[in-house]
Parts: sequence; structure tokens; C-alpha cells
Amino acid sequence: MLTSDLAGRLAAGDARVYDLEQPRFAAMPVYPSHRPGYFYALYRRHDDTYDPATTGPRSGASGVVTMMEHSGTHIDALSHQAENLLLHGGVPTAQVQTPAGFSQLGIEHVPPILARGVLLDLPPVLGIDRLRDGGQFTAADLEAAERAQGVRVERGDVLLVRLGYAPLWNDPDRYLTGAGAAGDASHWAVERGVVAVGADNMTWDSLNARDPDTGANLPGHMYLLVRNGIYIIENLNLEELAADRAYVSLFVCLPLKLVGATGSPVRPIAIV
Repeated sequence: MLTSDLAGRLAAGDARVYDLEQPRFAAMPVYPSHRPGYFYALYRRHDDTYDPATTGPRSGASGVVTMMEHSGTHIDALSHQAENLLLHGGVPTAQVQTPAGFSQLGIEHVPPILARGVLLDLPPVLGIDRLRDGGQFTAADLEAAERAQGVRVERGDVLLVRLGYAPLWNDPDRYLTGAGAAGDASHWAVERGVVAVGADNMTWDSLNARDPDTGANLPGHMYLLVRNGIYIIENLNLEELAADRAYVSLFVCLPLKLVGATGSPVRPIAIV
């Protein structure tokens, strides 16, 4: 929680707030199953409302936003994924999904997340600028980052993993081929008892990862969301946090209460 000491430090400029959201625009990277990703139209312009006879010199403008839940920086609700048509807790999808969304496990039930954030910055540990396109990071990679950085991911934390893809946000084709988690990396996060994971890539999982037992692709989504109720945050910008070696922070993420939705845009921050 935001203590009076931390509030005072923020007011005095002794604490720094890191903005972890990527900007949203029509040409940003969007996973194929979530297109079209984002559209904004300036619906009412200042010229439309300017009427000095009734409002004086004041005028206003407003727009319309159309976007998929899972575009840009966002968090997944537990209704987003199922295993054999069962959601987290064994809830059958057929009983809770409606044309207006989910009657259970929608994003409106995700509480505000305020937790210790632990950043594991993989490229420096592996001696590279960014992970290989289409590659996978493993549990061993995460443990190597812990040792190199002198930190440990613990129960109740939010695990933040930097792969080095945030600078490619304006290059959708390249960004979409990014690396991601191997299955054992997601199992490792479960074992550590985190409340959420997040990374600077499109899907958390490697697109090439498969569950060896079921053949499921994106296995981390199944392990984390469905089996263990651990939230996934995607398309983070972790560059400034990593540049300052701010490996431990107060992580804040506030999903919108979009009733019945399977995800929500977010603007996460880290306070150091």
C-alpha cells in the first residue's frame, strides 16, 4: 500500500514513477487474433460546438475509441483462456459466456494490483541486446537473472521480464516475432507464487512453446490463467526501469471495470 512515507517521498521528488505503458495508435503491433486493434476518431470538433451566443468563448471536442481488449498494454482476465472449455476453478464456459460477455471471471473482478514488482532483465545476463526472434526464455534464465541482479522473486510479487522488444514497438512485423516464455518459465512463476507476470512482448509465451502433455500452444496462458489464477500483463515498456537497474519497485496496475470483458487496457506504473 502507498504509505505516508512513500507519499511524502513522491511529493518531495525523492521517489520516481516509471510509466510502463506503450502508446496506443492505429499502426501499433496487434496479435492477429485481436485485430483490428485500435481506432480513434475525433467525433466532435471545437468548430462543431463553438457558439459565442450561448457558450461564450468556450468550445469542446470529444472522440470515439474502438479497440480490442487485448491490444496495446493490457491485462488478461481469468475468463480469457480455458482448458477443455473449463475456465479457472473448473467453471464451464457454456454456463458463463453470453453475447454481452462473461457472467463470472470478467475483468471487473480483477482487483487493483499493488505489489512488489521484481524486474528480471534477461538480455544483459545472456550477453545480448534482445532475445532472439521467436526464441524462448527458460526457468534457468530467470534464476540466472536473479543471481546476477541480487534479487529473488517471492510469493505475492509481480514478475516483470524484460526481453528487449519494447524499442521495436514502431516496427510491428519485427515486434510480433518476439521471443517469449518457455513452458518451464511459466511453471517457475507458479512455483514462486506470483500474483501476476508481465513482459515487453505480445503474448508472454513464446509462439513456439507447446505443452508437452496436451499439445496446447501458449502453454503459459493455460498454466497461469486457467490452472492457477495468475494474471498476465502484455506489451509493457520496461526500458527505463532496466536502464536505471530498478529491479525492485512498488508495482501498480488498475484494470478498468469493463463488465464481462476478458481483458482491459492498463497504464501500469512502477514506483522506486
